[in-house]
Amino acid sequence: MAGQTSLLPSRASAASGASDGAISVVPVFGKKRAASHMTMGYHMARTHRHMFAPIVFNNTVLRDGHQSLAATRMTTAQMLPAAPLLDGLGFGGLETWGGATIDSCLRFLNENPFDRLRALKKAAPKTPQLMLLRGQNIVQYTSFPDDVVEAFVKATAEAGCDVFRIFDALNDLRNLQTAIKAVKASKKHARGEVCYTTSPVHTIEAFIKMGVELEKMGCDSIAIKDMSGVLAPRIAFELVSGLKRKTGLPVTVHTHDTAGLATATYLAAVDAGADAIETSIAPFANGTAQPDTIRMMAVLENHPRRVQYDPAVLMKLREHFTEVYSQLSKFTSHANERVDSDTLCYQVPGGMLSNFRTQLKEQNMADKFDAVMREVPVVREALGWIPLVTPTSQIVGTQAMFNVKFGRWKNISQATSDIVLGKYGRTPGPVSPELLELVKKNTGQKPIECRLADNLQPRMAKLREDLAKANLPTNDEACVLYAMFPHEFTALHQKAAAPTAAPAATASAPKPAQAVPESVHLASALPAVGKMPNKFAITVEGRRSTVTVEEIE
Repeated sequence: MAGQTSLLPSRASAASGASDGAISVVPVFGKKRAASHMTMGYHMARTHRHMFAPIVFNNTVLRDGHQSLAATRMTTAQMLPAAPLLDGLGFGGLETWGGATIDSCLRFLNENPFDRLRALKKAAPKTPQLMLLRGQNIVQYTSFPDDVVEAFVKATAEAGCDVFRIFDALNDLRNLQTAIKAVKASKKHARGEVCYTTSPVHTIEAFIKMGVELEKMGCDSIAIKDMSGVLAPRIAFELVSGLKRKTGLPVTVHTHDTAGLATATYLAAVDAGADAIETSIAPFANGTAQPDTIRMMAVLENHPRRVQYDPAVLMKLREHFTEVYSQLSKFTSHANERVDSDTLCYQVPGGMLSNFRTQLKEQNMADKFDAVMREVPVVREALGWIPLVTPTSQIVGTQAMFNVKFGRWKNISQATSDIVLGKYGRTPGPVSPELLELVKKNTGQKPIECRLADNLQPRMAKLREDLAKANLPTNDEACVLYAMFPHEFTALHQKAAAPTAAPAATASAPKPAQAVPESVHLASALPAVGKMPNKFAITVEGRRSTVTVEEIE
């Protein structure tokens, strides 16, 4: 795919007769039917040239589907048989990378994540590949120097990524500027994400204003990213309508079905003129993931913008992923498959819920789940009504757990302190004055006003030097992975360099990786200050152990 990647790739069927950047599926309605639906009350924005084109589906099964429902444990070997089928359906894009997948590849699956991206691009070459990029955090929990962000984007583009979904957990545009520029320099598609949430400081007008700013920053399209599944249908309609009215960019809507709103929200977005929505494939769909593709097609039955993807192929994919879901059963939970309207109060993202119950159980706090969830809004308000999306969802969830276990603000994690001190960016609302004073007293620091990355020195040369000393690869891929996951990257290459064991008796799909408790991962990512304990008791397959978690620079 040369040059700029289009949100609506030109892969038109000869039967459609389309020539103006049309999608590959054949419209299932004619002018008369479209007109009749207009008289039935479909109040759609009429200025957009794709207004009556079929809605485009992007598919998330290879990233967000299993991240939300199976703790991101799907292996590349489990994905590859499905990739050609997905590629042939004509989706607008396949989300295959980013988010927690890079961490999971290294930490749990013994895979090189760049090798996964290359393999999936080779297996599905026709469909644009999407990744989720956390702005200046890349795919980690802290800011990185600009040169590391730039190198990561360049390496990812070269490995096969076409569309970069770029977001910042606080919606601080300063943390998006380097990533957007790097994507444009790589001649790829920059999709600016507006992280949706509700609070006294979050308004429709503010979200639309952010979309206008993303357009000015050079984004090729805009997405409404509803990570918690709390976007109500009418709000979706007004947001999409406003973004279409105020910008000249395509608009995608991404949500989760955690609270059971997703299909109604997508229908409202389609009516408002959204260009694309994002679905998955059951059983890696619904619940804390995106709605199932067949289900969403049924919701759009007789709609003037209904799209038709081959149901026979979709059923083949369902059969394949049902087997994979069974293989990953130790990472799935019925609680994440059902509708949970409590999320409308707590706003905890689906991907976090799939791990948080396990974490509380391992901390002998399973009976405190409701109390911790009730504390989440308290912590969120004190931190300036920050949206709950990685990494802020983990930070708020962990602090809520500390507040319940030790007493409110008796133990403050380092990450919570960093939010208060402005190290993650500008919070949407003011931080609690009492909490601010407490953090200043505990840390001896004052809040920063600039972007944290402005205080970071270039790092690529030093990374290359460190890797060379360790006899590890020194290319850009190695440098950026080592910058984010030094221990996991080193371990991966040490395993690769070790003598090869005798081949396995069969070549069947690999067994799920051994579960490493998410609480250990979270504790290492979010070290605490003050009196926070660093020893934890964990149980893995019935065996109880005590571990010590310490921060290593």
